[in-house]
Amino acid sequence: MVNLAAIKVGNVRYNSPTTQVVIVGFVCFCSVGMFSAISNLGAGGTQDPQLSSTANATLYACFAIMGFFAGSVNNILGPRLTLSLGTSGYSLYIGSLWCYQVNGTRSFLIAAGAILGITAALLWSAQGSVMMSYPLEKDKGRAFSIFWMIFQSGTLVGSAIALGIQANSTLPTVSTSVYVAFMIIMLTSIATSWLILPPNSVVRGDGTVVELTAALGPREEFSHFLKLFKDKRVVALFPVCFASNYFYAYQGAITVHLFNGRTRALTALVTGLGSILGALFLGVLIDKLPFRRRMRSFIALAAVTALALGIWIGGLVLQVQFTRQSVPPVWDWTDKAAIGPIILLGAYYFGDAAYQGLAYYTMSAMSNDAFRLARLAGYYKGVQSAGGAVSFGMDAVATPYLTEHLVSWLLLLFSLPFMFYVLYMTPDTNYDTESVYHVEDVADEKMGGAAMPKGHHADEHVQVANMTRDGEVDQKAY
Repeated sequence: MVNLAAIKVGNVRYNSPTTQVVIVGFVCFCSVGMFSAISNLGAGGTQDPQLSSTANATLYACFAIMGFFAGSVNNILGPRLTLSLGTSGYSLYIGSLWCYQVNGTRSFLIAAGAILGITAALLWSAQGSVMMSYPLEKDKGRAFSIFWMIFQSGTLVGSAIALGIQANSTLPTVSTSVYVAFMIIMLTSIATSWLILPPNSVVRGDGTVVELTAALGPREEFSHFLKLFKDKRVVALFPVCFASNYFYAYQGAITVHLFNGRTRALTALVTGLGSILGALFLGVLIDKLPFRRRMRSFIALAAVTALALGIWIGGLVLQVQFTRQSVPPVWDWTDKAAIGPIILLGAYYFGDAAYQGLAYYTMSAMSNDAFRLARLAGYYKGVQSAGGAVSFGMDAVATPYLTEHLVSWLLLLFSLPFMFYVLYMTPDTNYDTESVYHVEDVADEKMGGAAMPKGHHADEHVQVANMTRDGEVDQKAY
């Protein structure tokens, strides 16, 4: 069997944090990215936003419940198995959309949404652990950018596929060929997830090991899970988590209201591009500014606040021009009136990527411990999904669009002071307070032949000579 952790080509190591983040990015490219592309079509590509909102509300409700425990599942099973289980629900959900399109089977779509909610929580807890804990502190903004750009490229490619299939269609719904193409791509993510390495096989560029153990026992994990909520910063993150996906129901609903099928495919392409640019913007802002971590975080928070104000004011200008009861214009991309709203949707997703990037960076600044960050990732996605369940539930009962817009916007603005508090209460580094393990201090057999960064060698400092009273050498292995 090939030892993936030992693979090294030139200076590129398979067990480097960057390589692992890239792999997780491609796992999500083929699963969540394709799901996002379908979601960005509005109503999952159907012409029934109420049914889609019901299915999504069910999805997010199950996601919210499972999210609280998903980090612990990841810490017990390890990221490989957790990711593999997590990706399995996406193809099932797309299959249910296909089934509804052909046979009108509503119950299957709602049940598939519930299953996806459970599996997606597992995927995102494993993803969050890898992305937030594997890199060095100085590279965490870059890691988010790399992951988010690859993941959203899945949305971009998926949207391009949908656009290519829909380009010559003026029908209000998406063709079944789109669902088939997406299902095939999603199934590949189940296999790709097994390429991820456990934290004890990953070595950072400075020679530190992410963790000395691959997983925790159930009893130990349960104890650490309870301790998580004793940290006031975790409680303060609640509004941030709740607001971070709340607006998707509203944005999807107005997309269905305003555009025909092929133009919705184009808007999905534009929103994917907006997300990629937003992630790049946030990553550069976080890692490249010549200041200490806390100051960089405050500057990024100011930028995200400005985006939340500017973009959503633009959205309000559009929203006051129509209501849910208005006759849908069903714009095509050839209509001049469609240009502004399409650009606005791209801007929404630019701001979303920047907001989520800062939220992830805020959590990653709280610790470097892979197991703790897996719990935080699960907590984040769980509360986020509770917000999503509420928002899709509101949309399912035909809440006025203006109300949905204002609630989404106010929740974003309300969350920003809490994010400031967490950043203010977080030190410039955690290296002084958390254990750091260097490969030189770890026995070679524990590293399992893992590739080492340049200038570092496992086992170098393991044998420590301690002179005993009799003058003999006592060997101690770390």
